[in-house]
Amino acid sequence: MTRKEVVSILAILQAAFPSFYRGVERHERDAIISLWEDMFRDDDPKLVAGAVKALIATKTEGYPPTIGEVKEHVRRITKPREMTEQEAWAHISKALRNSLYGSEDEFAKLPPVLQSVVHDPRQLREWAMMDEATVQSVVASNVQRSFRARAQQARDFEALPEDVKALSRGLAEQLSLQEETQQNKSLKQEDIT
Repeated sequence: MTRKEVVSILAILQAAFPSFYRGVERHERDAIISLWEDMFRDDDPKLVAGAVKALIATKTEGYPPTIGEVKEHVRRITKPREMTEQEAWAHISKALRNSLYGSEDEFAKLPPVLQSVVHDPRQLREWAMMDEATVQSVVASNVQRSFRARAQQARDFEALPEDVKALSRGLAEQLSLQEETQQNKSLKQEDIT
C-alpha cells in the first residue's frame, strides 16, 4: 500500500471515530501514517479498506480497530475457510487406520500443517498400535491442542510484513545451522570416547 492509500484509509477511520483522532498533532499523524504504511506495505489496499469498513460496521466500542484487528480481518476475507481442530483430527485419525504398515505413505498424504503436528511417520505407527479409546481421547486432545497452536503460529507469521518474515526465516535458518553444527560436534566427541 502506498502512503496515499494509507492516508485515505485513515481518513475513513477518522470520519468513523472523530473523537479518537481529535487533537492529534501533525507529527503524531505522520507517525501513524508511517506505521500503517510499513505494516500494510504488502497488502492490497482494497482488502485493507474492506476490512476496515467491516470492522467499523461491527465495532460497538468507541475505538478504531488496531493494526492487528485489521490484519486478522484481511486474513478472514482472503482465507474464509480454514481447517478446524476436529477436521485436523479426522485427517490424522483416518491416516491411523493404515499406519501399522503404511505410516510413511499416510504421513506423506497429510497436509504440511498436520505433518508438523505429527512430526514423523513413526508417530503415526505408534498411535496406530495404541488402544483405540486412548487414541480417541488422549491422543485426539493432544493433537487438537497442538494443531490449534500451530495454526495460531501460522496466522501470526502470515500477518507480519514481508521484511520481518524474511528476517525471521534468516534467523531460523541460522539457528538451524548452529544446531546442526553442535549436533555434529557432539557426535564426533561420542566417536572419540
